[in-house]
Amino acid sequence: MAKIRITQIKSVIDRSERQKKTVQALGLSKINQSVEVEATPQIIGMVRKVNHLVAIESI
Repeated sequence: MAKIRITQIKSVIDRSERQKKTVQALGLSKINQSVEVEATPQIIGMVRKVNHLVAIESI
């Protein structure tokens, strides 16, 4: 599988609890923090739900 780098670019303050937990489940907790993960369908779905809070780039 391909790997992607997910970077949190916006705060989760004043976001729904569901969005906060999705960002946390992706392994992010601070702005400008990045994680590298496998591009599985589950991860892609989570990223789509919070795409306004994160930036994605393929590795």
